[in-house]
Amino acid sequence: MKTFSAKHHEVKRDWLLVDANDKVVGRLASQIALRLRGKHKPEYTPHVDTGDFIVVVNAAKLRMTGSKEENKMYYRHSGYPGGVYETSFRKMQDRFPGRALQLAVKGMLPKGPLGYAMIKKLKIYASGEHPHTAQQPKSLEI
Repeated sequence: MKTFSAKHHEVKRDWLLVDANDKVVGRLASQIALRLRGKHKPEYTPHVDTGDFIVVVNAAKLRMTGSKEENKMYYRHSGYPGGVYETSFRKMQDRFPGRALQLAVKGMLPKGPLGYAMIKKLKIYASGEHPHTAQQPKSLEI
């Protein structure tokens, strides 16, 4: 018996729709990362992108547990000395709804070309509407 290895052209990808209304960011991100990676499929192969496309709606209504809405900080750097910027979760959600979820999912995926291809399959929208109705995404309850 030989070990099965999925080929890139043989992978069947589904479109899944996730409603993020009143969901906790980290718990939702871990389930999304699992499906983007393809670990829920029996033909999962670590070096091949076997995951599905994920469409997240209502990303503006995400929440954090405890006092993390004000205390959780996101950092970025301009590249210049002293150029560190910090933003709380609440400010980031007000300004860029869904970016906190995208950063959380991106941190759970592999680094390198494979991970970059996986994160491109994640589509996040702040409201309940999305332009992917032609793909007929199946509703996924998380």
